[in-house]
Amino acid sequence: MLRNSIAIDASVRSHDGGRTLLGGSPLRLLRLTDAGAALVETVRATGQTPTGEAAARLLSRLFATGVAHPVPAPVASHQADVTIVTPVLDDVEGLAAMTAAVGAVHPMIVVDDGSRDAGAIAAAAPQATIARNEVATGPGAARNRGWRAATSDLIAFLDADVVPPPDWLDPLLAHFDDATVAAVAPRVAAPAGTSVLGRYEQTQSPLDLGPELGRVQPRTRLAYVPTAALVVRRSALEELDGFDETMLVGEDVDFIWRLHEAGHGVRYEPRSVVHHRPRATWRAIVEQRMAYGSAAAQLDEKHPGDVAPAEVNVYSLGAWLLPVIFGRKGAIAGAVVATGSAAALRPKLHGRVDDSTAVAIQLGGKGHFFAGRLLASATTRAWAPLAIAASLFSRRARIAAALATIVPAAMRWRSAPTTLDPVRFVGAHIADDLAYCAGVWKGVVTTRNPRVLLPRLSGIPGVTTKEPS
Repeated sequence: MLRNSIAIDASVRSHDGGRTLLGGSPLRLLRLTDAGAALVETVRATGQTPTGEAAARLLSRLFATGVAHPVPAPVASHQADVTIVTPVLDDVEGLAAMTAAVGAVHPMIVVDDGSRDAGAIAAAAPQATIARNEVATGPGAARNRGWRAATSDLIAFLDADVVPPPDWLDPLLAHFDDATVAAVAPRVAAPAGTSVLGRYEQTQSPLDLGPELGRVQPRTRLAYVPTAALVVRRSALEELDGFDETMLVGEDVDFIWRLHEAGHGVRYEPRSVVHHRPRATWRAIVEQRMAYGSAAAQLDEKHPGDVAPAEVNVYSLGAWLLPVIFGRKGAIAGAVVATGSAAALRPKLHGRVDDSTAVAIQLGGKGHFFAGRLLASATTRAWAPLAIAASLFSRRARIAAALATIVPAAMRWRSAPTTLDPVRFVGAHIADDLAYCAGVWKGVVTTRNPRVLLPRLSGIPGVTTKEPS
């Protein structure tokens, strides 16, 4: 397979003279031979792909664990066998902007999913083949009708409210030189806005997965990619029978997870950036976030445990929960639990890292810190009704709920390149989370599946160890 360059994940740290790598998502401890360590150092220094059978085996392992990522050179997309498929419902203006940006380089199929003005839809996409549904069937069914009408090897799904640059396909198509890759997604960013809503969405859009490339799979840093813009092998669509048409929301996440479960690779390629028009009003934003949240329970029924509001080890949960329940004595007990769990890492790290004590403290501290952030996020995005109920009876619960609501939003403001002041940003962030939470509870009631509210607990804290050949 062709790999023009390689990037070591930004999270990876080398120890023991390069023979131990610590990083990836989820966090892994990888032991390397001397030859493997030399290969990784060469990749880190030059970004170039080493040759040879042993190097190929090691690189495949690093790619699979998220420790390294392929960065193939872009290809000329006009030479590729690609059909663009776009579902649309009434968005004449968006469709016209999208089709003007795409041009007529590739065949296009627009599925008009029951729009009120069929003539306007057809006029907005003069270069496209129009497939008309007289009654709306939903995005999954509309995409299915579109790709089944195509004959190309690759299907590029592109929503009507997305505007891509002319070369948006070039970095994506290069990944398909790897036969294990079934789908590749670009970065879906929000355009620069001037209103409070627009400036908030510019840095906090749920479709924007950031600037770091990587492989996509559940319960990792890149747990999903949206189908607002996504290129998929036709053979993979046929194998999975496309999107689940019973899901009106979350069908794209379900499709990506089913690809992963079937053994196919999915990659996120942020060198390609398309722009997605955000909702125009706060009411529309709230409705969108509620819709996203409502899909959680249905996704959990199909993929148990992959939609947990937080995944933490039992020691981190105890370290954060004890102070809320028992106050000052609980805080002391929580500190003891946190310290003890960090100390438990030292034997696992001994002989594998340069300073096992220092690394254990670092890993333990980071682990508990990130667990706290996950639990705080879950408080507003899944457990808000429970937190409110507890706050009615407990002062400590009120303080914990207030901190869990405000602190994460303030931290996001501090790290986000936003022009919004902290008060409006934090207020918008809290409203965003609570709207999603309302959707989660709506889904729980509709499906009668409360499991989606439960955290996913792991056992003794530590890192997964692998021994690549």
